[in-house]
This record gives sequence, structure tokens and C-alpha cells, in this order.
Amino acid sequence: MSSPQGTPAQGSQPPRPPAGPRGPGGGGPAGALARPTEKAKDFRGTLKRIVGMLRPERALIIVVLLLAVVSVTFAVLGPKILGSAMNILYEGVVSKQLPAGVTQAQAVAGLKLKGQSTLAEMLSAMHLTPGHGVDFAALGRTLLLLVGLYVVSALFGWGQQYIMAGAAQRTMFRLRRDVDLKLARLPLRYFDDHSRGDVLSRMTNDIDNISQSLQQSLTQIITSVLTIIGVLIMMLTISPLLAAISVLTVPLSFVLTLFIAKRSQKQFAAQWQHTGDLGGHVEEMFTGHNVVKVFGRQDEAVATFDEQNEQLYQASFKAQFISGIILPVMNFVSNLNYVAIAVVGGLGVANGTMSLGGVTAFIQYSRQFTMPITQVASIMNVLQSTAASAERVFELLDEPEEDADPAAPVVLEHTRGQIALEDVSFRYIPHAPLIEDLTLDVKPGETVAIVGPTGAGKTTLVNLLLRFYEIDHGRITVDGIDAHDMTRGDLRDLFGMVLQDTWLFTGTIKENIAYGREGASDEEILAAAKAARVDHFVRALPDGYDTILDDDATAVSQGEKQLLTIARAFLSDPDILILDEATSSVDTRTEMLIQEAMVELMKDRTSFVIAHRLSTIRGADIILVMDHGHIIEQGSHKELMDARGFYYDLYASQFEGALEEAS
Repeated sequence: MSSPQGTPAQGSQPPRPPAGPRGPGGGGPAGALARPTEKAKDFRGTLKRIVGMLRPERALIIVVLLLAVVSVTFAVLGPKILGSAMNILYEGVVSKQLPAGVTQAQAVAGLKLKGQSTLAEMLSAMHLTPGHGVDFAALGRTLLLLVGLYVVSALFGWGQQYIMAGAAQRTMFRLRRDVDLKLARLPLRYFDDHSRGDVLSRMTNDIDNISQSLQQSLTQIITSVLTIIGVLIMMLTISPLLAAISVLTVPLSFVLTLFIAKRSQKQFAAQWQHTGDLGGHVEEMFTGHNVVKVFGRQDEAVATFDEQNEQLYQASFKAQFISGIILPVMNFVSNLNYVAIAVVGGLGVANGTMSLGGVTAFIQYSRQFTMPITQVASIMNVLQSTAASAERVFELLDEPEEDADPAAPVVLEHTRGQIALEDVSFRYIPHAPLIEDLTLDVKPGETVAIVGPTGAGKTTLVNLLLRFYEIDHGRITVDGIDAHDMTRGDLRDLFGMVLQDTWLFTGTIKENIAYGREGASDEEILAAAKAARVDHFVRALPDGYDTILDDDATAVSQGEKQLLTIARAFLSDPDILILDEATSSVDTRTEMLIQEAMVELMKDRTSFVIAHRLSTIRGADIILVMDHGHIIEQGSHKELMDARGFYYDLYASQFEGALEEAS
């Protein structure tokens, strides 16, 4: 049994574009800063709720944090140890130049006597052994320690990413499961008010955006913040003066980056807009290429494509060019910082206040200091997009659900099929009445045909029977039992439906028919196919019942697909049958075959038939004529024709000569 289609979409909304970093955009920190973002209405509240989703993984996140501390600590110690190796190498070279047999103090004193006080100050800050060369054993131990630190840092970093990936994906697994379960609990009214594209975007694009941020941004922001703290501490231990110089360049770099990013965002927004327009045009032209060719609109389609392609080119060029300036600007400021450190550090080495290895290490730290700050800025930009996506998903999760099923539901062991509607009233919109005070009593085994103009409430009446919508007033009973005293699942198990819009999933013909009843045998499937008059054309297919059906299936016509849905209804063997324009997509000959099958299917079953072709329902026990939610006429075909009322006019408008046939 599938959900009804074609219900009035009151207050439908246009699909919203998926939130988050989709479509064109630069990569890396510069690209993240330049991307346009959809901002959340309540950033803090949404971010707090995202963190709440991670609560089941809090133990692992603590482990990730500890791993990050170890990984960053070892990585930050690297330049300092490398500076020590540089000092060993440099001091060995200088020691080799000094005469053997003198002490370092004697060598320094000799230089001062010669008036070379600057050189003497530099040598006094070193650890020299005159006459000896480089201590390769000490150098080897230092380099080995450095390699070990980097290896351990990498291993801890890998462990951090591995654990975080698992935690993030388990969180997304739970979120997807919650959304899927929520969709099953939402009333049909929600889907009337939200387009399919919007719902799918929340389920796919928005959740994917959250997943990427949890897995990448969270670990990156932890690592970046720890790196900033660690590097700043190490720089202060080497030289507070050089540290102050490096810190002063950060605001300049940050301000220039944001200045450029704000201007590139406008161009990226235009790029996204033109990309969407071009994609929509291409999709329309390829989907309807036969119509385009029939009406000779190829040249017009190509011209429109060229125009939109040119607009996309101009916007993309400007967006990529402006955002591409960010990295050179960052490098320019970084190079200014490098020059300042080299000059001040060189003077420090010359006057003996700093070692060469210390300056070398500081230069590396200055390089490491700028990048994590830029990463944090880009992550904050991405988090805005993540929060917007999360807000859309949380909006869906917070939607009002269907009323809960009764705690002690009534279960019908055997259904006779008596349906009664007692003073039923319903409206989609509070101020627009649709069905008012509808009373109807259908006896077991009767076939009830429902006819009327578009918008009369025919399909709505069926939806109320299945509790896809809740009635505003009155009650609906099955064999005298109020439908609200049963679970929705038990109630809907009593019904079988064949809809106007065929719904077949990707799979074999056999699997699609078997969807009607779980565990059906091959013999039962074949019997249902024969009863629905589909066996003959299925056997004519090369793969028979193993033929794969999908959106592009051309071996099966629309009418034959309708027959397959009817075979599915045969297999389900329902107590109550609903046919909603079931023959609308078939030709006259196939319609006759279906009518024969329907007589057998509806035998001894209560049946509701919605039809526009009035010729198909002349044999119904009761014909209900609906208009504006009210039953305005009721009776058999002959009785209604003799009354010469609304039904008579409908019938006469469809069939020439119908009056002579009826008389």
C-alpha cells in the first residue's frame, strides 16, 4: 500500500536551495572564507544542540582531545629540537675554526683584545670546544629524537582522525535514523506544505553538510586552537620581542583577509545563482529534448545556454580572481613578518642574546602561527553554514507529529467491511471548509463509486478513511469500531489501494508485484499477475518477470505499469479496496480487461472507486456525487440518470448518445 498522491498542496512552498558548501567554491582556508553562507537564525542555540547530538560520543571525544594535545605538543616541540640540532652543527663548525688547546673563555677574551667585541659576544653565547668539529653523535641523537617526535605526532593525529570519523558517522547514523522515523510519523499535511525537493534537501544535502563539519571542522578547530596556544608559548620561551612582532602581524592579516573575502562572497553568490540557472536550463532541455526538436526550438535553447554560460563565466572569473588574492596577501604579510624576524633575530645572534638555532626555530614557529588562525576564521565561516543546515534538520524533527495510537488498540480479527461516516467535517485550511457534516453508511461488499468535478473532495474522502488526515469533527467507523480506537497500521492493513499515479521502485517486475504481500510465493505472484491481465505481456519481455524496472525503463508502457500496480493489489488480498482513477493511464481495450479483473477483485469486498470516466462505474451499487465537499446526489446509475441532475449532466458531457443508451 502506497501513500496517496494528488492531494491538494495547500500553501506549497518553493524548494529552498541546499544549505552548506555545495557547488563551486575555492578549496582550503581561502575558499572557505570566500564561500557564501546561509546563516542560521539562532546560531548559538543550534550549535548547542549539535553539541548535544555528540553526547553519546563524549568519552571518545575526550580521547580525541587528549590525542590532539599529545599530537600538537610533539609537533610544536619539533622546531625547538631542530633548532638544537642547528646549534650543534653551527657550534661544531665554529669550534673547528678555533685553535686547539685554548678554552672558550680564552678565545672570547682574545677577540675582545683585538676589538672584535661583537664577534666575542656571539661566541660567548655558544657552547664551544676549540679544535673539535661537529659532534655527529649528539647531532644524530637529536635528529633521531626529532624524527621520533614527528612519527609519534603523526600516529596520534591519525588516531584522532580515525576516532573522530567513527564518532561523527555514528552521530550522523542516529540523525538520519531519527529523520527517517520522523518522516514516517509526520502527518500528510506536512508534505502538502513542503515541496519534495525541500524535504529531500534536508534529508541529504543538509545532513551531509553537518557530517562533513563534524568530521573535519571539529578536529581541525581543536588542533588549530591547541597549535596556536602551543606555538605562542614556544615563541615566548625563545624571544618575547619576536613573539610580539609575530602577534602584531595577525590582526593585519586577518583584517585584509576578511576585507577581500566579503567582496568575493558577492561574486560567489552570483556564481552559484548562474550555476543553478544553467543546470536547470540543461535539465529542462534534455528532459524535454523531443518537444524542443518537434517545435524547432534548438537554436533558441542553444542561445539561452550560451547567454547563461557567459554569465556564469563572468561571475566565476571574478569570484575565483578575487578569492585568489587572499593567499598572496597572506603570504605577503607572512613575508613581512619573516623579514622582521630575520633582521631582529640576526641582530640577537650577533650580540649574543639569541642562538642561530633559536632564530631558525622561531622562523618555523612564525610560519605555523599564522595558518591555524586563518583556519579558525574559515571554520567559523563554515560553522555558519553548518548551523543553517542543522537548523533546517531540527525544524523537521520539531514538527508536530500525528496523534499517538491508543495504548490499548482494538484489533479486528475478521473484517466484514462495513464503513460508516457520521457527521464528518474536515478542512485543509481553517478558514476554508471542504467537507461539512458528511454522513455515509456503506454495507459490507458494496461497491461505492465517488464522482464529481476536480476539487470536489473525492480523494480527500479516501484519505480520511485511511487516517492520512485527521477529521475535525465526527467519526469514521469500521464494523462499528471507531477508527481512532485502532492503530493506524492495523487500520491501513485492511485497505488495498491502486492509485492514479503508478509507483514502482527500482527492481524486477516480480519484486514489484510481491510488494503487495510479504512472503508471497511464486505461485501466488503468478496468480495475481494473471488475474490482473499482465502475465501475457510480461512473458513477452526478454527477461520476463526478472525484467528490471527503473525510471528509464522503456520496455514497459505507462498502462502496463498501471496493470502491475493492480497485480500488486490482487496479491495483497485486502478486506477493503480503494481504486483512485486506476484505469486513467490505459487504453480502451486494456480498460476492458481491467474492468473484468476488477469485477473479480471486488467480489465480496467493500470497494471505493474514484473515477472521472463515468462509463467505468455504471455497475456500482452506490454512486456518490460530490461537489465542494458535500454529497449532493446518491443512488445507482439508473436512478441518477432518471433524476436528470448533476450526475446526468456530467454523464451527458462525456458521452454523446448516452441519453439514448440510458433511456
